[in-house]
Amino acid sequence: MGVRVVTDSACDLPQDIVDELGIEIVPLTIRFGSEELVDRKELGTEEFWRRLETSPVLPETAAPSAGAFETAFRSLAADGATGIVCVNLSSKLSATMQAAQVAAKTVEECPVEVVDSLSVSMGLGSLAIVAARAGAAGTDLDEIVAQMLDLRSRAKLFGTLDTLEYLKKGGRVGGARAMLGSMLSIKPVVEVRDGVVEEAGKVRTRSKALRLLVDKVNQAPVQNLSVLHGDAPDVDELLEMLDPIVPRDQIVVGQIGPVVGTHAGPRIIGVSYQLAS
Repeated sequence: MGVRVVTDSACDLPQDIVDELGIEIVPLTIRFGSEELVDRKELGTEEFWRRLETSPVLPETAAPSAGAFETAFRSLAADGATGIVCVNLSSKLSATMQAAQVAAKTVEECPVEVVDSLSVSMGLGSLAIVAARAGAAGTDLDEIVAQMLDLRSRAKLFGTLDTLEYLKKGGRVGGARAMLGSMLSIKPVVEVRDGVVEEAGKVRTRSKALRLLVDKVNQAPVQNLSVLHGDAPDVDELLEMLDPIVPRDQIVVGQIGPVVGTHAGPRIIGVSYQLAS
């Protein structure tokens, strides 16, 4: 069977790609008050965005248990995997990777390597895609890990938020900055850099924010371009703007789910890619 890939539900991968490549997803859980739901199993992306708009409380996310990863690893080993690479949500944003590392130490049936993506959403998802394709092609575990670390070193992820309110509520930026952004109607552009969310720019309108995303992609040759969005009405507009740089049919589109959406808020839209080597 070769090397198999495990990731977590912060990857925001489209289900058809998950099924095609045989990627195993270990879900995080989402809590709306006292109600706890398993991402992608008990709570779909579209339902999450509907609930977020009307919920009186900000949902919270919780990392999977080590046991959930162990179950996934053992299942793949029993199915004939010769090795497993597990790539996870940035360790600087979640305890998910630590749970995977604990689980990896308990599995003796086949080697398990855990990789910190230092990213979120399709920044994570694109690494899982590359790893799964390499595994299907017969690449060995050590080489797949080396490829992923190389791609990670060249990875970029930029997104524009419709509001800073959710980052503010989730404690990801200071309250004063969030208030200032709201008062001035600024559309903030953020970057996931070295595993954490950093400010990457401020513009006054959504259209200028989309243009800034396109300009980021157009600064240098890129590979594995993805568009990520959270119920954004203008995703087709962004894809059309990117088409002269990378043909639309070569861009993977991932809809942001509960894990990232809880902190980013509705209508976030962004791009992830690696600088060409």
